[in-house]
Amino acid sequence: QLQASGGGLVQAGGSLRLSCAASGRAFNIYYMGWFRQAPGKEREFVAAINWNTGTTYDADSVKGRFTISRDNAENTVYLQMNNLKPEDTSVYYCAARPVRGISSRVNDYDYWGQETQVTVSS
Repeated sequence: QLQASGGGLVQAGGSLRLSCAASGRAFNIYYMGWFRQAPGKEREFVAAINWNTGTTYDADSVKGRFTISRDNAENTVYLQMNNLKPEDTSVYYCAARPVRGISSRVNDYDYWGQETQVTVSS
């Protein structure tokens, strides 16, 4: 089970930190990722992290503004979002990929948390 939290309403230029805690039955995770979906749009990749090495991979739209990190001891992945823009407004999802190989594709992630809303006002 993946439990996401940390969304909210913030002004443009502000910051938020999303958290996603993994709990329940043990399963091997190779990558944890964050995705988002704005109204009327397809779900898109935001960032991913290799659970073991910490290597990260970011979408071009968030490079330099968002940082994904993880706490292995707490089984939690974070998404620090700085310099937020109105176009970042979306519902955000965390997801887990239990196989090797980084991927930005929605269908390559098997486990999904519930949505958390991020709204950025101009």
